Amino acid sequence: MSGTSVRLDLADAAATEAMGARLARALIGCAGLVVFLHGDLGAGKTTLVRGWLRELGASGAIRSPTYTLVEPYELAGRSLLHLDLYRLSDAAELEQLGVYDTPPESSVWLVEWPERGAGQLPTADLKIFLQAAGTGREIRLESTPALAPILAAAGLLPG
Repeated sequence: MSGTSVRLDLADAAATEAMGARLARALIGCAGLVVFLHGDLGAGKTTLVRGWLRELGASGAIRSPTYTLVEPYELAGRSLLHLDLYRLSDAAELEQLGVYDTPPESSVWLVEWPERGAGQLPTADLKIFLQAAGTGREIRLESTPALAPILAAAGLLPG
């Protein structure tokens, strides 16, 4: 991905959720979007997604779809898929999940553990890397060149 990259510190889970909300606000106008979320267990991937989904109007419990593998949402006039591929044993299993019924070019895919779907997933527009850092988290955003100006305008990437 030869776009722009930035590393930020997030003080705690609330800051991680707030970052998800900022990303949702910044990217709400994108026609299609594929976001890969990388990080160890407990790094904050689902917390970030929770902030994203809440910003778009989701209510109720938002948990990682560790057992269902995919949770669909209809929010802000668009389809979103929250995928957690941790339990995938073969990338070809994505076909059986029906994710391609919600085409990524007209929806938002938020994909945890994307390496488990390697070769079967569309190319990411944004890669988010999360890791624990003391009591908080460190986040690194890597965007495609097309997405970089949108994120820069929102103050999320250097302009």
